[in-house]
Amino acid sequence: MQALKDKVAIVTGAAMGMGEATARLFAREGAKVVVADFNDEKGEAVAASIREAGGEATFVHVDISKADEVEAMVRATVDAYGRLDVAINNAALTPDDKPVHEFDEEYWDRLMAVDLKGTALCLKYELRQLRAQGGGGSIVNVSSVSGFRPQPANVAYVAAKHGVNGLTKVAALENGELNIRVNTVAPGAIDTPMLRGALEQFGLDPETYAPQLSLLNRFARADEVAQANLWLASDLSSYVTGTVIHVDAGYVQGR
Repeated sequence: MQALKDKVAIVTGAAMGMGEATARLFAREGAKVVVADFNDEKGEAVAASIREAGGEATFVHVDISKADEVEAMVRATVDAYGRLDVAINNAALTPDDKPVHEFDEEYWDRLMAVDLKGTALCLKYELRQLRAQGGGGSIVNVSSVSGFRPQPANVAYVAAKHGVNGLTKVAALENGELNIRVNTVAPGAIDTPMLRGALEQFGLDPETYAPQLSLLNRFARADEVAQANLWLASDLSSYVTGTVIHVDAGYVQGR
């Protein structure tokens, strides 16, 4: 049985990496998927390939830092499929690379606008739709292990991901009585273009660095995060809200 049969799901940041893997998995599990991203070319390609594989998907352009575009994303979802059941708030920018005493204020503002405010805006308009239509729903905010075990020289990213964890807790408290569940997935070192770019930025070799970030001595695959998103999105986790699943091979635990 498909875990998301006939459900309507938004996945932000779905043009690549964990978002793409989640969109593809959700489609295989029976969901009607809105592939949401600011990268039109790659987003359209993901939606098209899902349709070619027999799934149902629509691409919607969105910059989640802009309220009007987020509201339009939710409206386009309802126009296309009649309702909203699931949202995976995954879109985020690459971590910064400056310590606190040298942080780049311009990049701080951009990262906060996307990773924190953007996630809040997604919650705002997704929750409005779920509350208006009734019947509950599930939202997953994608945070990071950096929201639990901070890294040096990532001050903006660490602060934003701590904020995402707080957003989840407040939204879960406010909406539980309506059977709307809100949870967090906190990925660790996932082998995505974003991680590869960050490692290159810091001059780190992936093969030697992986054991420092994982008790399993490897980076995760994007589909391993997608599986956690699927569990929280589906009725398999029907009594779970306001919590976090660490997909990090024990990194937060430490060695």
